[in-house]
Amino acid sequence: SVSSMQTNLESFLNNTTPVVPSQFLSKSETRKINKLWHPVGREKLDYFLLGDLWKTFDERSAYGVGVPILSDDDDDDDGDAHHNVVQYFVPYLSAIQIFTSSSPNAAAATSREESDSARDSFSDSFSDESESEKLSNGCSSEEGPSEQQDHHPFWLPNERLGNLYFQYFERSSPYVRVPLTDKICSFARRYPGLMTLRSVDISPASWLAVAWF
Repeated sequence: SVSSMQTNLESFLNNTTPVVPSQFLSKSETRKINKLWHPVGREKLDYFLLGDLWKTFDERSAYGVGVPILSDDDDDDDGDAHHNVVQYFVPYLSAIQIFTSSSPNAAAATSREESDSARDSFSDSFSDESESEKLSNGCSSEEGPSEQQDHHPFWLPNERLGNLYFQYFERSSPYVRVPLTDKICSFARRYPGLMTLRSVDISPASWLAVAWF
C-alpha cells in the first residue's frame, strides 16, 4: 500500500522508473570512448545496452504497470477519507534523439530522401525542416570544419554533441499509438543500433520522452 506521506507522483515514479542491468568496460575499451562525454580517471566505467533498456518496458508495454494511488473519497461524510486504488499505465514513445560519435550511417542519410508516404508511416520521424536535423547537418565534419566552427574554435559540435543517428517525434493521437516496445522493435529493424549501442557510445545530448497513458 502507499504510505499516506507518499505523494501519488512519488508512487508513479517509483513504479515506472526503469532499472537497467549494467556492465563494466574493459581497460582497452575505456581508452576508446569519447573523453568529452565520460569522466576520466575512474578505475571502472559502467554502461548498459539500449536493448536492455527497452526490455524493461516489455511487460509494461504488453500489460501496463500498476501504480498505487491515493484517491479522495468525495462520498465520505467527513471529506478526509483516502482510499488506495491501483491505476494502470502503458508506456508510449513520444520522442527520441540519439547522437553518436560515428558519422551518420547510410540509413540515416537515406531517410532524408524517403518519399512523403514513407515518412508518414514513421510519423515524420525525419523532418527536412526540423531544427534537430539542421543541427545534425552542422555537426558533420567529414568535409572540413563548418563556418560556425571557424568563428568559434572552442566549440566543436561534432565532438561535443555527436552525429545524429536516429530521431523520432510522435504526432499520432494517444488513442492510436503503438506501445513503446513495439515501436522500438519496428525502428530497430532499420536502425539496429537502437538495440546494440551502449550508453557509453551515445552523446549526453541524446534523450527520449516516454508518455504513460
